[in-house]
Amino acid sequence: MKAAVIVFPGSNRERDIGRALKAASGVEPPYVWHTETELPRGTDLVVLPGGFSYGDYLRCGAIAARSPIMDAVRAHAERGGYALAVCNGFQIACEAGLLPGVLARNAGLKFVCKFHHLSVARAGTAFSGEYQPDEAIKVCSAHGEGNYIADVETIAKLEGEGLVAFRYCDESGKVGGPANFNGSLNDIAGIYSDNLRVLGMMPHPENLIDPLAGGTDGLRMFSSLVGAKAAA
Repeated sequence: MKAAVIVFPGSNRERDIGRALKAASGVEPPYVWHTETELPRGTDLVVLPGGFSYGDYLRCGAIAARSPIMDAVRAHAERGGYALAVCNGFQIACEAGLLPGVLARNAGLKFVCKFHHLSVARAGTAFSGEYQPDEAIKVCSAHGEGNYIADVETIAKLEGEGLVAFRYCDESGKVGGPANFNGSLNDIAGIYSDNLRVLGMMPHPENLIDPLAGGTDGLRMFSSLVGAKAAA
C-alpha cells in the first residue's frame, strides 16, 4: 500500500502517523507539503494528520481545507482512493467537504488529553477489518474542539446507512454517558464517507501501536488498511 501524509503549517502528528504506517506496512510514507498540487504517483491512502494547522485561527481546519493540495485530495477521494483524517485532520476533512458535519468546542470548553475507549460501530471496512463489531478498543485523544455536530438529516443518514465508524465508550464497551467527554451528538467519535473510503475520527489510533506506549489497538487499523489493499 502506498500512502502519503499531508503536512500543513502547525501539523505535529505526521511522524507518528508515518511510524504507524511503517509498523503496519514496512514502508515509511512520503510527507507532502500543503502547497503541492499533486499527490505522489500511485497513492492508495492519503492521511490528514493531527496538530494545529494554522494555529487553529479562524476556525479549526478552515484555512488548511483551502490549501492547494486539498484539490488533489478531493480528486483522490472522488476516484475512490482511501483517506484517513485524524483529529485536526478530521476537522480539515469536514471543512473541505470530504465528510459532513463540523467539530465544535468540547462540552465544558476544556482541552482534553487522555487515554480512553471507542466502540467499533462499523466493523468489516478497509479501516476496521481487524476489529469486531461493538469491540471496545483503546485509543488516545488530545483536542479542544472534538464535539461532533451535524443537522438532523445528516445524523439520520449517518445512522441509517451505517456510516458511524466509532462511538465513545468506557472500558467495558458501554457507550455514552461520562465516556462521551466532548459532548458529540450520538456519542459519535468517527464517521465514514458514503463509499466507506474516507474515515474521519477525533482520537489518535497512531498512539496505540506499541505495548510500551499503552497498547496496540490502533495498529490494527493500519494493518486493516494494508490487508484491504493486498486483498483488492
